[in-house]
Amino acid sequence: MARIKTDTAAEPEDAPLVWSARWSLTTRILAVNILAVALLAGGFFYLDTYRTRLVDTRIAVMVDKLAMFDVALEAARPDQRQRLIGEFTRVTESRLRFYDTSGRKIDDSFAHAPPTYTLRDPDLQPWKRDVARAMDRGIDWIVGAPDYPEFEEPANDRAAAWPEVMDALRSGEEATRFRYAPERTPLLSATRVVDLERPEVMLMTLNARDITRTVRAERFRLAVVLAMVLCASVLLSLFLARTIVRPLRRLARAAVRVRLGRAREVVVPRLPSRRDEIGTLARALSDMTQALRERIDAGEHFAADVTHELKNPIASLRSAIEGLERVKSEEQRAQLLGIASEDVRRLDRLVTDISDASRIDAQLSRTHFEPIDIGLMIESMLASRAARAEQGAAGPRIAFARPRRGTATVMGDGHRLERAIDNIIDNAISFSPPGGLVCIAATRLGDEVHVRVDDDGPGIPAAQREAIFRRFHSERPDGEAFGRHSGLGLAIARAIVEGHGGTIAARDRDDHQPGASLLITLPAREGGEA
Repeated sequence: MARIKTDTAAEPEDAPLVWSARWSLTTRILAVNILAVALLAGGFFYLDTYRTRLVDTRIAVMVDKLAMFDVALEAARPDQRQRLIGEFTRVTESRLRFYDTSGRKIDDSFAHAPPTYTLRDPDLQPWKRDVARAMDRGIDWIVGAPDYPEFEEPANDRAAAWPEVMDALRSGEEATRFRYAPERTPLLSATRVVDLERPEVMLMTLNARDITRTVRAERFRLAVVLAMVLCASVLLSLFLARTIVRPLRRLARAAVRVRLGRAREVVVPRLPSRRDEIGTLARALSDMTQALRERIDAGEHFAADVTHELKNPIASLRSAIEGLERVKSEEQRAQLLGIASEDVRRLDRLVTDISDASRIDAQLSRTHFEPIDIGLMIESMLASRAARAEQGAAGPRIAFARPRRGTATVMGDGHRLERAIDNIIDNAISFSPPGGLVCIAATRLGDEVHVRVDDDGPGIPAAQREAIFRRFHSERPDGEAFGRHSGLGLAIARAIVEGHGGTIAARDRDDHQPGASLLITLPAREGGEA
């Protein structure tokens, strides 16, 4: 399996959740979608400004109409005054009152013509109107609309009952007011000072129910849109919660069961139909759980194998020590001491190899890889062997086809790679007959570096070519003393090679001669010479 090195320093840290840390994912999805609806609800604020613009426009029109009517009154004969007032109020659907400088009402359009509007009593209206007014008050409160005064028809209709009339009398300028009629429709008023035979103040009032109808209609349309968007948002949130939160919850439950030590019983859903990030996460968790199962099984098997392998030398050592107490012959005592010494060396070798085999993965995950020239490394190893004369005069010869300097370069841990290749060479030497030849070759092929070790031994049957890399494999050459090898050499070599992203395999020799060939394949260093 290829080794993956993760640089945690390069991973950006997730920003911590502050105000939403305790919210579930479903709640967050709903909150985000409803927030978007709330932003749309800001249209109610716009409707308030829309109503204000309508009122301001209507008041401006009233002021302009009063100015034009003032001109018309100045041009009209006195006997045309009443008819002109009636025609003006009928067309504008308004009411005109006239007050003199003393504040007394001197004329009223409703006194000599049918009323152009009627203030309705809310108590006599159906309940739907009460609901509409309650909604108007609620929305005005939400948007912070100004609290306009309620209108009441004055019992003593004099100028003092109308603040806008008094303002006009004092300043001589137009004055306007906005009030709510009893049924909560706008009642607008505007004044103008006219100077006919004597100064007078015209007061024009208008019950603009159409403004309320227009605003309510727009609010109703906006409410319908909001309701539809809210329903769609909630349904979308539930859909997202179903497609996102539910599978995440299933994965979390499976992960908890794995954490509780039930990895063999847990089936993590792989969600094969999903091609999004959740599907990727599900398959990654499933693969991780499978790898965890394999590691647990491998650990148990390794512990069982270690126990089995340690029992033999311990039993032999115990038997030799017990025999020392019974035998009297110095020759037998020396023989038993030799057996005990050999068993101690065997135990030491086993413990050392077991320790190395169990720590390789952890050590490689923390090792910083460096460029390693495989040719130079093997050449140095063989020079050390020659200096120690390990193979002896009658041992197999070693031939090395050295590659050109810098061509067979890999990224790795030189000490570990040297241990892997050394174990393979040891294995080849142990199976080669005296006077045989162990051939070593290192070369680069494309993006890979191949290291091949051939021996003149009996070869490896096809059925055993995978088994030889298992821990404590016991297939040894004929005539070798028992216990000289721990059975971990090739297993350690495979772990090291796979930790470097490479592979190792046994095969027949390329020249079809008797013997075995072990081939190591490693990724070549990027940018190196091909």
